[in-house]
Amino acid sequence: MPQPYISLVIPVHNEEEVLEELYHRLTSSLDKIGKPFEIILINDGSTDKSAQLLQQLHERRPEQIRVIEFNGNFGQHMAIMAGFERVRGQIVITMDADLQNPPEEIHKLVTAMEAGHDVVNTYRQDRQDSWWRLQVSRWHNRLRAYMMPKLKMRDEGCMLRAYQRSIVDLMAATGESSTFIPALALTYAANPTEVGVAHAERSAGTSSYNLYKLIRYNFDLVTGFSVFPLQVFTMIGLLISMCSFAFVIFLILRRLIHGPEVEGVFTLFAIMFFLLGIVLFGLGVVGEYVGRIYQEVRKRPRFVIKHVLEKQEKPELQLTVAE
Repeated sequence: MPQPYISLVIPVHNEEEVLEELYHRLTSSLDKIGKPFEIILINDGSTDKSAQLLQQLHERRPEQIRVIEFNGNFGQHMAIMAGFERVRGQIVITMDADLQNPPEEIHKLVTAMEAGHDVVNTYRQDRQDSWWRLQVSRWHNRLRAYMMPKLKMRDEGCMLRAYQRSIVDLMAATGESSTFIPALALTYAANPTEVGVAHAERSAGTSSYNLYKLIRYNFDLVTGFSVFPLQVFTMIGLLISMCSFAFVIFLILRRLIHGPEVEGVFTLFAIMFFLLGIVLFGLGVVGEYVGRIYQEVRKRPRFVIKHVLEKQEKPELQLTVAE
Protein backbone atom coordinates (compact mmCIF):
# COMPACT_ATOMS: atom_id res chain seq x y z
CA MET A 1 0.00 0.00 0.00
CA PRO A 2 1.27 3.54 -0.76
CA GLN A 3 1.96 5.99 2.02
CA PRO A 4 -1.40 7.40 3.17
CA TYR A 5 -2.27 10.93 2.14
CA ILE A 6 -5.25 11.22 4.50
CA SER A 7 -5.26 9.99 8.10
CA LEU A 8 -8.60 9.76 9.86
CA VAL A 9 -8.53 9.63 13.69
CA ILE A 10 -11.72 8.45 15.41
CA PRO A 11 -12.15 7.87 19.18
CA VAL A 12 -14.60 5.09 20.03
CA HIS A 13 -16.43 4.64 23.32
CA ASN A 14 -19.34 2.19 23.50
CA GLU A 15 -20.36 2.58 19.85
CA GLU A 16 -21.08 -1.05 18.94
CA GLU A 17 -24.43 -0.16 17.36
CA VAL A 18 -22.97 2.21 14.75
CA LEU A 19 -19.55 0.78 13.93
CA GLU A 20 -20.72 -1.34 10.99
CA GLU A 21 -22.51 1.60 9.36
CA LEU A 22 -19.55 3.85 10.14
CA TYR A 23 -17.22 1.43 8.35
CA HIS A 24 -19.30 1.26 5.16
CA ARG A 25 -20.01 4.97 4.89
CA LEU A 26 -16.49 5.97 5.83
CA THR A 27 -14.64 3.67 3.45
CA SER A 28 -17.09 4.51 0.65
CA SER A 29 -16.53 8.26 1.12
CA LEU A 30 -12.74 7.93 1.29
CA ASP A 31 -12.62 5.61 -1.73
CA LYS A 32 -14.50 8.25 -3.74
CA ILE A 33 -11.87 10.88 -2.88
CA GLY A 34 -9.34 8.66 -4.61
CA LYS A 35 -6.36 9.36 -2.35
CA PRO A 36 -4.47 6.83 -0.19
CA PHE A 37 -5.86 6.85 3.33
CA GLU A 38 -5.67 5.22 6.72
CA ILE A 39 -8.27 5.04 9.50
CA ILE A 40 -7.07 5.00 13.11
CA LEU A 41 -9.77 3.88 15.56
CA ILE A 42 -9.01 4.35 19.26
CA ASN A 43 -11.03 2.25 21.69
CA ASP A 44 -11.29 4.48 24.75
CA GLY A 45 -12.17 1.87 27.37
CA SER A 46 -15.43 0.66 25.83
CA THR A 47 -17.44 -1.76 27.98
CA ASP A 48 -19.61 -3.13 25.17
CA LYS A 49 -18.59 -5.19 22.13
CA SER A 50 -16.74 -2.34 20.42
CA ALA A 51 -13.33 -3.99 20.92
CA GLN A 52 -14.36 -7.18 19.08
CA LEU A 53 -16.02 -5.22 16.29
CA LEU A 54 -12.96 -3.01 15.83
CA GLN A 55 -10.79 -6.10 15.50
CA GLN A 56 -13.11 -7.41 12.78
CA LEU A 57 -12.92 -4.10 10.91
CA HIS A 58 -9.12 -4.23 11.06
CA GLU A 59 -9.15 -7.75 9.61
CA ARG A 60 -11.22 -6.56 6.63
CA ARG A 61 -8.72 -3.87 5.62
CA PRO A 62 -5.53 -4.46 7.61
CA GLU A 63 -3.50 -2.10 5.42
CA GLN A 64 -5.87 0.83 5.94
CA ILE A 65 -7.54 0.30 9.32
CA ARG A 66 -5.48 0.49 12.49
CA VAL A 67 -6.87 0.03 16.01
CA ILE A 68 -5.43 1.41 19.24
CA GLU A 69 -6.77 -0.24 22.38
CA PHE A 70 -6.60 1.69 25.67
CA ASN A 71 -6.56 -0.21 28.95
CA GLY A 72 -9.12 2.21 30.39
CA ASN A 73 -11.13 5.34 29.70
CA PHE A 74 -8.85 8.37 29.25
CA GLY A 75 -11.23 10.71 27.45
CA GLN A 76 -11.96 11.80 23.90
CA HIS A 77 -9.11 14.26 23.51
CA MET A 78 -6.48 11.88 24.90
CA ALA A 79 -7.74 9.21 22.49
CA ILE A 80 -7.24 11.65 19.63
CA MET A 81 -3.76 12.47 20.91
CA ALA A 82 -2.89 8.77 20.84
CA GLY A 83 -3.96 8.70 17.21
CA PHE A 84 -1.96 11.84 16.45
CA GLU A 85 1.19 10.12 17.69
CA ARG A 86 0.76 7.38 15.06
CA VAL A 87 -0.59 9.15 11.98
CA ARG A 88 1.28 8.86 8.70
CA GLY A 89 -0.77 11.06 6.37
CA GLN A 90 -0.25 14.69 5.38
CA ILE A 91 -3.89 15.64 6.05
CA VAL A 92 -5.18 14.53 9.45
CA ILE A 93 -8.94 14.55 10.05
CA THR A 94 -10.74 13.94 13.33
CA MET A 95 -14.39 12.98 13.73
CA ASP A 96 -16.75 11.29 16.18
CA ALA A 97 -17.85 7.70 15.72
CA ASP A 98 -21.55 8.36 16.35
CA LEU A 99 -22.21 9.46 12.72
CA GLN A 100 -23.63 12.82 13.76
CA ASN A 101 -20.80 14.15 11.59
CA PRO A 102 -21.59 12.50 8.22
CA PRO A 103 -18.51 10.91 6.60
CA GLU A 104 -19.81 12.21 3.26
CA GLU A 105 -18.67 15.70 4.35
CA ILE A 106 -14.99 14.76 4.58
CA HIS A 107 -14.30 15.87 1.01
CA LYS A 108 -15.07 19.49 2.01
CA LEU A 109 -12.25 19.44 4.53
CA VAL A 110 -9.80 17.86 2.08
CA THR A 111 -10.64 20.53 -0.52
CA ALA A 112 -10.06 23.32 2.01
CA MET A 113 -6.73 21.82 3.11
CA GLU A 114 -5.56 21.51 -0.51
CA ALA A 115 -6.44 25.17 -0.98
CA GLY A 116 -3.57 26.04 1.37
CA HIS A 117 -5.10 26.13 4.86
CA ASP A 118 -3.31 24.43 7.74
CA VAL A 119 -6.34 24.07 10.05
CA VAL A 120 -9.93 23.58 8.91
CA ASN A 121 -12.56 24.05 11.60
CA THR A 122 -16.21 23.33 10.96
CA TYR A 123 -19.60 24.48 12.15
CA ARG A 124 -22.73 22.37 12.17
CA GLN A 125 -25.49 23.50 9.80
CA ASP A 126 -29.09 22.76 10.79
CA ARG A 127 -28.08 21.08 14.05
CA GLN A 128 -30.18 18.10 15.07
CA ASP A 129 -29.97 18.58 18.83
CA SER A 130 -32.52 19.30 21.54
CA TRP A 131 -33.69 22.87 22.11
CA TRP A 132 -31.96 23.25 25.48
CA ARG A 133 -28.66 21.95 24.12
CA LEU A 134 -28.81 24.39 21.22
CA GLN A 135 -29.40 27.30 23.61
CA VAL A 136 -26.60 26.25 25.97
CA SER A 137 -24.22 25.85 23.03
CA ARG A 138 -25.17 29.22 21.56
CA TRP A 139 -24.59 31.13 24.82
CA HIS A 140 -21.46 29.17 25.59
CA ASN A 141 -19.95 30.00 22.19
CA ARG A 142 -20.70 33.68 22.80
CA LEU A 143 -19.12 33.59 26.25
CA ARG A 144 -16.07 31.74 24.97
CA ALA A 145 -15.65 34.24 22.11
CA TYR A 146 -15.74 37.07 24.67
CA MET A 147 -13.29 35.41 27.05
CA MET A 148 -10.90 34.12 24.37
CA PRO A 149 -11.21 36.38 21.30
CA LYS A 150 -8.03 34.96 19.74
CA LEU A 151 -9.63 31.52 19.44
CA LYS A 152 -11.92 32.13 16.50
CA MET A 153 -14.25 29.14 16.42
CA ARG A 154 -17.85 29.45 15.37
CA ASP A 155 -18.73 26.01 16.75
CA GLU A 156 -16.27 24.46 19.19
CA GLY A 157 -18.37 21.32 19.73
CA CYS A 158 -17.99 19.91 16.22
CA MET A 159 -15.16 17.37 16.16
CA LEU A 160 -15.06 16.99 12.37
CA ARG A 161 -11.88 18.99 11.71
CA ALA A 162 -8.77 18.77 9.56
CA TYR A 163 -5.15 19.58 10.39
CA GLN A 164 -1.91 19.78 8.48
CA ARG A 165 0.59 17.14 9.55
CA SER A 166 3.01 19.74 10.93
CA ILE A 167 0.27 21.11 13.24
CA VAL A 168 -0.52 17.59 14.46
CA ASP A 169 3.14 16.89 15.21
CA LEU A 170 3.34 20.07 17.29
CA MET A 171 0.23 19.13 19.26
CA ALA A 172 1.46 15.59 19.90
CA ALA A 173 4.80 16.96 21.12
CA THR A 174 3.27 19.16 23.83
CA GLY A 175 2.79 16.25 26.23
CA GLU A 176 0.00 18.04 28.10
CA SER A 177 -1.97 15.78 30.43
CA SER A 178 -5.23 17.48 29.46
CA THR A 179 -5.98 19.86 26.64
CA PHE A 180 -8.61 21.02 24.17
CA ILE A 181 -7.40 20.01 20.71
CA PRO A 182 -9.27 22.52 18.45
CA ALA A 183 -8.05 25.45 20.56
CA LEU A 184 -4.52 24.06 20.76
CA ALA A 185 -4.40 23.73 16.97
CA LEU A 186 -5.42 27.37 16.52
CA THR A 187 -2.52 28.52 18.67
CA TYR A 188 -0.14 26.98 16.10
CA ALA A 189 -2.12 27.71 12.92
CA ALA A 190 -0.98 30.32 10.41
CA ASN A 191 -3.86 30.10 7.92
CA PRO A 192 -6.99 28.56 9.49
CA THR A 193 -10.47 28.56 7.97
CA GLU A 194 -13.99 27.27 8.66
CA VAL A 195 -16.46 25.35 6.53
CA GLY A 196 -20.06 24.39 7.15
CA VAL A 197 -20.92 20.70 7.41
CA ALA A 198 -24.15 18.74 7.76
CA HIS A 199 -25.28 17.40 11.12
CA ALA A 200 -27.40 14.33 11.80
CA GLU A 201 -29.28 12.95 14.75
CA ARG A 202 -27.63 10.16 16.72
CA SER A 203 -29.04 7.00 15.15
CA ALA A 204 -28.15 4.67 18.01
CA GLY A 205 -26.58 4.65 21.45
CA THR A 206 -26.29 7.54 23.88
CA SER A 207 -23.84 10.38 24.23
CA SER A 208 -20.86 9.82 26.53
CA TYR A 209 -21.00 13.46 27.61
CA ASN A 210 -23.16 13.90 30.69
CA LEU A 211 -23.55 17.22 32.50
CA TYR A 212 -20.44 16.71 34.64
CA LYS A 213 -18.26 15.83 31.64
CA LEU A 214 -19.53 18.86 29.74
CA ILE A 215 -18.58 21.08 32.68
CA ARG A 216 -15.14 19.46 32.92
CA TYR A 217 -14.73 19.81 29.15
CA ASN A 218 -15.28 23.56 29.41
CA PHE A 219 -13.00 23.90 32.43
CA ASP A 220 -10.21 22.33 30.36
CA LEU A 221 -10.86 24.83 27.58
CA VAL A 222 -10.98 27.92 29.80
CA THR A 223 -8.17 27.09 32.21
CA GLY A 224 -5.96 25.73 29.45
CA PHE A 225 -6.10 28.76 27.16
CA SER A 226 -7.11 31.81 29.18
CA VAL A 227 -6.46 33.58 32.49
CA PHE A 228 -9.68 35.56 32.08
CA PRO A 229 -11.38 34.03 35.17
CA LEU A 230 -8.43 35.00 37.36
CA GLN A 231 -8.53 38.53 35.98
CA VAL A 232 -12.28 38.74 36.62
CA PHE A 233 -11.89 37.75 40.26
CA THR A 234 -9.03 40.19 40.67
CA MET A 235 -11.33 42.99 39.52
CA ILE A 236 -14.21 41.70 41.66
CA GLY A 237 -11.91 41.57 44.69
CA LEU A 238 -10.74 45.12 44.04
CA LEU A 239 -14.32 46.38 43.64
CA ILE A 240 -15.53 44.63 46.80
CA SER A 241 -12.58 45.96 48.78
CA MET A 242 -13.42 49.52 47.74
CA CYS A 243 -17.11 49.03 48.55
CA SER A 244 -16.26 47.43 51.90
CA PHE A 245 -13.99 50.33 52.82
CA ALA A 246 -16.71 52.81 51.92
CA PHE A 247 -19.24 50.80 53.94
CA VAL A 248 -16.96 50.79 57.02
CA ILE A 249 -16.59 54.57 56.80
CA PHE A 250 -20.39 54.86 56.53
CA LEU A 251 -20.92 52.70 59.65
CA ILE A 252 -18.34 54.70 61.65
CA LEU A 253 -20.01 57.99 60.74
CA ARG A 254 -23.46 56.56 61.50
CA ARG A 255 -22.28 55.38 64.93
CA LEU A 256 -20.82 58.80 65.73
CA ILE A 257 -24.04 60.53 64.69
CA HIS A 258 -26.74 58.14 65.98
CA GLY A 259 -24.86 56.15 68.60
CA PRO A 260 -24.88 52.34 68.97
CA GLU A 261 -27.52 50.50 66.89
CA VAL A 262 -28.62 46.87 66.62
CA GLU A 263 -30.73 47.22 63.48
CA GLY A 264 -29.37 45.76 60.26
CA VAL A 265 -27.68 42.73 61.84
CA PHE A 266 -29.34 40.32 59.41
CA THR A 267 -28.43 42.57 56.50
CA LEU A 268 -24.80 42.38 57.56
CA PHE A 269 -25.06 38.59 57.76
CA ALA A 270 -26.51 38.47 54.24
CA ILE A 271 -23.69 40.64 52.91
CA MET A 272 -21.12 38.49 54.71
CA PHE A 273 -22.53 35.26 53.28
CA PHE A 274 -22.62 36.79 49.81
CA LEU A 275 -18.98 37.80 50.05
CA LEU A 276 -18.00 34.39 51.43
CA GLY A 277 -19.72 32.75 48.47
CA ILE A 278 -17.69 34.88 46.06
CA VAL A 279 -14.48 34.05 47.94
CA LEU A 280 -15.19 30.30 47.85
CA PHE A 281 -16.05 30.43 44.15
CA GLY A 282 -12.86 32.36 43.46
CA LEU A 283 -10.85 29.78 45.41
CA GLY A 284 -12.43 27.09 43.24
CA VAL A 285 -11.30 28.87 40.07
CA VAL A 286 -7.77 29.26 41.44
CA GLY A 287 -7.90 25.59 42.40
CA GLU A 288 -8.63 24.64 38.79
CA TYR A 289 -5.43 26.32 37.65
CA VAL A 290 -3.42 24.84 40.51
CA GLY A 291 -4.87 21.42 39.71
CA ARG A 292 -3.71 21.70 36.09
CA ILE A 293 -0.21 22.58 37.30
CA TYR A 294 -0.32 19.60 39.67
CA GLN A 295 -1.29 17.26 36.85
CA GLU A 296 1.52 18.50 34.64
CA VAL A 297 4.32 18.35 37.22
CA ARG A 298 3.53 14.72 38.10
CA LYS A 299 4.56 13.69 34.57
CA ARG A 300 2.32 10.64 34.56
CA PRO A 301 1.46 9.02 31.21
CA ARG A 302 -1.47 10.71 29.52
CA PHE A 303 -2.87 7.34 28.50
CA VAL A 304 -1.90 3.67 28.54
CA ILE A 305 -2.12 1.64 25.34
CA LYS A 306 -3.04 -2.00 25.82
CA HIS A 307 -2.19 -3.06 22.28
CA VAL A 308 -2.22 -1.84 18.68
CA LEU A 309 -3.70 -3.69 15.73
CA GLU A 310 -1.88 -2.78 12.54
CA LYS A 311 -0.21 -4.53 9.65
CA GLN A 312 3.52 -4.55 10.17
CA GLU A 313 5.61 -3.43 7.24
CA LYS A 314 7.86 -6.15 5.89
CA PRO A 315 11.56 -5.34 6.24
CA GLU A 316 13.38 -4.76 3.00
CA LEU A 317 15.69 -7.57 1.89
CA GLN A 318 19.30 -6.56 1.66
CA LEU A 319 21.30 -8.43 -0.97
CA THR A 320 25.02 -8.74 -0.61
CA VAL A 321 27.40 -9.79 -3.35
CA ALA A 322 30.02 -12.29 -2.29
CA GLU A 323 33.53 -11.32 -3.13
